[in-house]
Amino acid sequence: MSNWDDKAKRLLKSELVKRGVSNTDLVLLLNEIGVEETKAGIDSKISRGSFSATFLLQCLTVIGCQKIEIEDYESQLLMVAEPNEPYKKSVK
Repeated sequence: MSNWDDKAKRLLKSELVKRGVSNTDLVLLLNEIGVEETKAGIDSKISRGSFSATFLLQCLTVIGCQKIEIEDYESQLLMVAEPNEPYKKSVK
């Protein structure tokens, strides 16, 4: 992987999936610790992958992630990989 934003995005998404936490749940959890976020804001940050280390740590903390094994993620990240093909628009 050469794109660091993509790696950060997939790492966070992987941790959310492992714990069954949706972006809506994440908003509520972050709000509980005083971090004001909206679902749209979180969707955008995670989609871009260009969020701050502070945001990543806040998210990992509120979902209960205590440890990250970066080396293990190369294979695990495939479960939340973005498709390589562009999305096709349906024509009606």
